[in-house]
Amino acid sequence: MNPAVESISAFFPCCNDEATIASMVRLAFGAIESVGADGEVIVIDDGSADGSLHVLKELADVYPRLHVITHDRTRGYGGALLAGFEAATQQWVFYTDGDAQFDPSELELLVAAARDDVDVVQGYKLQRADSLGRRIVGRLYHRFVRLAFRLRVRDTDCDFRLIRADALRRIRLVHTSGVICVELVRKLQDSGARFVEVPVHHYPRRHGRSQFFRPGRVGSSLVDLMGLWVRLVVLRRPPSR
Repeated sequence: MNPAVESISAFFPCCNDEATIASMVRLAFGAIESVGADGEVIVIDDGSADGSLHVLKELADVYPRLHVITHDRTRGYGGALLAGFEAATQQWVFYTDGDAQFDPSELELLVAAARDDVDVVQGYKLQRADSLGRRIVGRLYHRFVRLAFRLRVRDTDCDFRLIRADALRRIRLVHTSGVICVELVRKLQDSGARFVEVPVHHYPRRHGRSQFFRPGRVGSSLVDLMGLWVRLVVLRRPPSR
C-alpha cells in the first residue's frame, strides 16, 4: 500500500468496445484492490452502437462500485474524458482507453511512483504496438506537439495517467476532440503540476478500429490543435477555472 494514494477513481471512455470493456473493468477493480486503495470504476459509454451498454449493465449487477455514464450520441473522445473527470470523486483519478491497448493492471506501477510531491504519474509507451504507418504518424505528431506546445513529457499521446484530483480542479478543460490530451498536459504543466513518468506496455488493437484515424476527424483535430496553440502558447491564456 502506498500511503500517498488512499483512493482512486478509475475510468474508461468506451465507444463500441463490447469485446474488451468487461476485462478492463475487472482488471481495474483488481488493481485498485491490489494497491490497497479505496476506489470506484466509471465507464463513459460514448454513444456505442454495439452491445457495450448491455455488457456494462450486467457488470453493474456484479460490481456495486461501477458507475456507468451513458451518452445518447457520441460526444467525441474529449467529451468522454470531460465526463469522466467530472464524475470522479476520489483522491486520485486514473484513466485509460476501453479498447485494451493498455493493461489496467499496470495501474499498480503508477501508484508505486506516486508521492506527496507528485501530481501526475504519466505513462509512456515502452514500444508502440500499432501498424508501421500509425507508428510513424504518432512519432511525428508527438514531436510536433512537444515542440509547438513546449511539453516536458516524453509521450503526450500515452493515455495512461494517474492524476491528483486537486490538480485537475486547478484547470479547465474544454476540447471534445483528441486534442484534449495536449490541452490536459499543457494546462497541468502551466498550473505547476509536478510530473513523474513511468514506462508501460502497449498492445495491438484486437477489436474494432480507432475513432481518430479518419480524414474528417484528423482534419477537425488539426484545426482544434491550431486554435489551442494560439490560446495557450501565443496568447498564453491561463489554465485555471
